[in-house]
Amino acid sequence: QVQLRESGGGLVQAGGSLRLSCAPSGRTVTRYAMGWFRQSPGKEREFLAAIGGTGETTFYADSVKGRFTISRDYAKNTVYLQINSLKPEDTAVYYCARWSGGDAYSSREYTNWGQGTQVTVSS
Repeated sequence: QVQLRESGGGLVQAGGSLRLSCAPSGRTVTRYAMGWFRQSPGKEREFLAAIGGTGETTFYADSVKGRFTISRDYAKNTVYLQINSLKPEDTAVYYCARWSGGDAYSSREYTNWGQGTQVTVSS
């Protein structure tokens, strides 16, 4: 069973940047399709970005295009989410998960959710 662990969150001022990491424990996820979501208190989990197993295919939510970049490092067996120009409304817990390859925008197509990493953006 693959367990995913997110890291890289923290407290950052508006306008700053963060790079979140998602790495597995127990097994390699080198060729897994992966995705990132976030959830704020009182809100539904929101799709952010997904990347195919080969890294050639990416999907982004319209709301984050141009500011968020998903990538993967096969040597490090890690998937990243680069977040630039952070805004207070980006404050949330960020999750990575394994994507089935179906509808990238639906959380139902994801499994092996990590515990999340908190991102807090101050104004």
